Formats: sequence, structure tokens, C-alpha cells
Amino acid sequence: MILTKAQYDEIAQCLVSVPPTRQSLRKLKQRFPRYLNGVVKNGAAPVLLELANEVEYAPSLMARIILERFLQEHDETPPSKSVINSMLRDPSQIPDGVLANQVYQCIVNDCCYGPLVDCIKHAIGHEHEVLLRDLLLEKNLSFLDEDQLRAKGYDKTPDFILQVPVAVEGHIIHWIESKASFGDECSHHAYLHDQFWSYWNRFGPGLVIYWYGFIQELDCNRERGILLAACFPTDIITLCHSTA
Repeated sequence: MILTKAQYDEIAQCLVSVPPTRQSLRKLKQRFPRYLNGVVKNGAAPVLLELANEVEYAPSLMARIILERFLQEHDETPPSKSVINSMLRDPSQIPDGVLANQVYQCIVNDCCYGPLVDCIKHAIGHEHEVLLRDLLLEKNLSFLDEDQLRAKGYDKTPDFILQVPVAVEGHIIHWIESKASFGDECSHHAYLHDQFWSYWNRFGPGLVIYWYGFIQELDCNRERGILLAACFPTDIITLCHSTA
């Protein structure tokens, strides 16, 4: 799905006005029918989760605050970030059983932040990288993946380097990056600065696939060598001028 900037701004403005809670997602779903979520209401929410919803705060962030204060009082020293992150990923490590259960409920009921959401994002990202790999193999396109490139000594690499460049919509493509997300202004500009222009400097022009769509106006660097797409291109032309 590709949105115009006006459509995206309407959704973004609505997001600004609501907190990151499960109740807010229901409101968003009612206003924007295409906005789907898989959350299911927990009728017997624990105290910490209910408190987070009451003050309109992300449950996992609330759990982090309470856990940090508990550990500071329990160990009489400020806990390290790595210790907190480890306990949030595995609440069974928390020395207090009641708090461990409270933190667990916050983590599994947070649809916006926390280690569970991070795992879901990572899994979805990997799933789309596998999908892209399969599509490249299906089109008989020779490539090197990220692991192979790092083995060759590259530190910043796109997901796939094409060993033989192809043409997409009249533009030569040397690499393809998979993004299992929606390309908004903030994330796209960050990716341009941190990743895409580095790829362009090292490997030449490339293609970025935002599998969940992007703001149409962001696809403005084609002549400079970075194309955006919302799916795998169907009009790939190889050097022998045949459709792959």
C-alpha cells in the first residue's frame, strides 16, 4: 500500500493525539478500517498493566520503570541496562515472583514497545528477507547476501548485492534492501543517512523495498540512484534484455 503524503499526515496526526495503549488501537481501527491489529482484550489485567493503561503509558515502559526502582532498592545500587533488558526478556530472572508476573503481563500485552515487539519485528524482517531471497532465486538472479558480504570484510551492507546488475523501470540496480515496515518520513530519512547513501557510495544505485508501503513523495531520489518499491518488481530486465 502506497500512501500520499496527505493520507499519511492524516493518520500521523491522529496517532499524535492518542497514547500507545490497547484502547487507542481500537480507536484507530474504527477511524481507519485498513489499520488492523491482533490484540485481544485481557479482561483480568494485573495491577501494573491496569496502572499503565490508567495513566496512558506503554505497559513495557511502565514495567521497566518499576523494575529499575525495585532492583535499585533490592541491590542498593543502580542496575545496569543489560541486567534490566535481560530481565525484561526473561521475567523469570526477577527475584520477586509477584513482580515477575506483573512484568510478564505488561510485556505480553504491549503492542508497541518491549522485547516481545522487538522479537516480532525481527521475525517479520527475517521472513521478508527470506521471501526476497526466494524471489531472486526464482528469477535466476545471481547475488551475494549480507552474511557473504560480511565474510568478505564489508561492515555496512545491503541485504543483497546483485552480481550482475539489472534494470528496473529504466534504472540500473546493483543492490536490494528489504524493509518489512512502512516507509514514513522519519524512518526513511534516517535510513538514507545511516544506510542507503552508504550503500550507494560503495555499490552504486539500488532498490529499497518497503513491503508495507511508503509515502509516495519519498521516492524522489531515483535519478540519484535510490529507488523505492512496495513489492518485488515484475519488470526486471537483465543485461541480455530479457525479462527475468
